[in-house]
Amino acid sequence: LCGGGEEKPEHVDAPAELSFPPTFSVSEIKNKQRRHLMFMKLKQEKRKLKVALKKKKKKERDALGDKAPPKEVPKTIENQRVYDETTVNPEDEEVAFDEGTDEFSAYFNRLTNPKVLITTCDRPRGRTVRFCNQLATVIPDAHVYYRRGLALKKVIPQCIARGFTYLMVINEDRKVPNGMVLCHLPDGPTAHFKVSSVRLRKEMKRRGKDPTEHSPEVILNNFTTRLGHSMGRLFAALFPHDPQFVGRQVATFHNQRDFIFFRFHRYIFKNEKRVGIQELGPRFTLKLRSLQKGTFDSKFGEYEWVLKRHENDVCRRRFNL
Repeated sequence: LCGGGEEKPEHVDAPAELSFPPTFSVSEIKNKQRRHLMFMKLKQEKRKLKVALKKKKKKERDALGDKAPPKEVPKTIENQRVYDETTVNPEDEEVAFDEGTDEFSAYFNRLTNPKVLITTCDRPRGRTVRFCNQLATVIPDAHVYYRRGLALKKVIPQCIARGFTYLMVINEDRKVPNGMVLCHLPDGPTAHFKVSSVRLRKEMKRRGKDPTEHSPEVILNNFTTRLGHSMGRLFAALFPHDPQFVGRQVATFHNQRDFIFFRFHRYIFKNEKRVGIQELGPRFTLKLRSLQKGTFDSKFGEYEWVLKRHENDVCRRRFNL
């Protein structure tokens, strides 16, 4: 073939090292190890570009000084939530009147002191019992009693007769706490929550020492609607009116996208300007399922609000609390 006078093909150079980003899709690589290696390299290059751009913007801001433009606020589901018509205005006279006549008015007018009874479902497992005992150390004047198969309709009159202002029932599924019924006494309302992400004190790393008997401060974040305002008042009425600042303990209920995160901290003064916090535990997350008027009544109870999944699935930026 070479003797026919045809020109020989030119020598083809070896392929140079692949440049980033590659001109082909990484998923087209058949070999799994090479595909993973290429993906990690691509990810590392993107990270380097991001860090370099961040440093460049910082230098520009430092050079401009006070004339620098304001920082861009990232778009999140939380800050782009759909406006709710029931958002509470603190200066609204109608809201002030409702707060003065609702079920929690006696507590906020300092006519009653909170007293909480904590119980469980029938035959609770050890994890649920330990969770209840740790809740009793967080909430002052809280008492843990075993259910012993007694119906809640029979428990509530006994609680009212003994001066309790709250009944808290912790339910479980497969040895794990998964539900909470919080009933305000004597006139309600009753809230049913789903409980998730429960972490007991022994399961937490770098936690502080056990809490003291001092009454903690209470922080309520992002309860903006009428329903959220009711939930905030429901949680606030669990704790005494005057926190004991000597104990330096804080109980936080933080609402984010209708998930209520509970944290219990102690703050420590490192010096005159710096303050540190250490978590004491336990921690858990609540999701409101329903809010019922009056005390617990699963058969004839009147519900103020019930979670409807299909309504929330229509728009991810619509929240109820």
